[in-house]
Parts: sequence; structure tokens; C-alpha cells
Amino acid sequence: MERSVRTSAKALVIKDGCVLAIKLHDSDGDFFIMPGGGQQAGELLPDAAEREVAEETGIRVKAKEAVFIIEGLEGEPHHRVDVVFLCDYIGQAEGEKHLDTNQVGVEWLPIETLNRAPLYPSKLRRPIMNLFEGKSTPMYLGYENAGDPEVTD
Repeated sequence: MERSVRTSAKALVIKDGCVLAIKLHDSDGDFFIMPGGGQQAGELLPDAAEREVAEETGIRVKAKEAVFIIEGLEGEPHHRVDVVFLCDYIGQAEGEKHLDTNQVGVEWLPIETLNRAPLYPSKLRRPIMNLFEGKSTPMYLGYENAGDPEVTD
């Protein structure tokens, strides 16, 4: 069976030393992902990031530059390519939220302890911390699949 490629726009929203995250719950417990989702045909990636954040969190953001790219090759019906945009926090969005499957909340995770937080893909944790601290970090982070060992360095 041939798999398709799915491009998604993720938002890195930093406010008061914390990162905006979607809280999910499944049979393994609670964990976090960055807000964002699939790009629609005819939609630019920065616009997709802004739309998805408003839908999932009720927060308005302004997407700036792309800061990370990470892929998921296996474990899903498609090959996922996530483009992560650094976003400015604007304020509360108007309209109804559209929660993701298993979404139980929205939280602000402290960047100083992000490497030990259950944020996935875990390969994003340290690069986000480095970006916040003004340290050099690669843009392309490779791939992380479900079941891969966590990155906690």
C-alpha cells in the first residue's frame, strides 16, 4: 500500500518562559504536543499554523519564521512532515474551539524543564530550549517515530 505525505504546520508559541502545548490523554497517560495540524490545499503553511492554534487553543498568534522541521516516517497512516513556526502571542481568538482527538486541555510548559516534559516529538525539546537561550540549533531535526527512545538530554 502506498502511503501519502502529510505536511503539517506546528506553532512554537513562547510566553513568559513557557511553551504553549496541547495536553492529550490516552491509555498510557497524559502527554503534550505542539499546537498545529495539516495544511489544506491552497493554504500557506504560516496561515495553517495560525488557524490550527486558534482552533485547538482559542489563542490568536502571528506566525513568523520556520525554525524546525521534523518528520514521522512510520507509526501513522502517512509520512508526516512537520514545519514548526515561531509565533507571536496575540491574544484570545474568537470562535469555537475544535479539539483534537484525545485532547483534554491546553497548558504552558516551562522551557527550563522542557527536556524532561512529556512533549512529543521529544527531539523538539532541547532545540526549543536552545532557541530560547539564543544557542545555535539545527533546523532539520530528522525523524522520530512512535516507540522511538525519548530524547531527554
